[in-house]
Amino acid sequence: MKLIKRNDDWGLPSVFEDFFGKDLFNLPSVVAAGTSVPAVNILESDNDFQVEVAAPGMNKKDFKIDLDNNVLTISSEKEEKKEEKDKKGNYTKKEFSYTSFERSFTLPDSVDQDKIAASYKDGVLKITLPKREEAKVKPAKTISIS
Repeated sequence: MKLIKRNDDWGLPSVFEDFFGKDLFNLPSVVAAGTSVPAVNILESDNDFQVEVAAPGMNKKDFKIDLDNNVLTISSEKEEKKEEKDKKGNYTKKEFSYTSFERSFTLPDSVDQDKIAASYKDGVLKITLPKREEAKVKPAKTISIS
């Protein structure tokens, strides 16, 4: 299957939209306080798709990855609390923050859903979506004529 570059109404390429559905560019027009949408790279090779989510400062336990009805959903919730107390135990400063995000992608039928794997290293969540054997690019061959 070949990718064809085309532009939508916003001037954004829809190459990956064809594979992963409109969810890729379906970002909210207004981002609520405490919510951020991390940058996502989607790469395709002959054997798989790679989804890379930029999420520095997080731990792998902060993420949740679900697959339901051909839709891959990546979400995270993180709460931080900082407290400063004086010698009597009274608060002099107390801060907390809460951040969350959720991104969903419709997977192409060529993905082998039983072999999806994920890792988190150096602030990047990497999800590997292997292609089914029948979807992989086959090397060119010469057919002899009998």
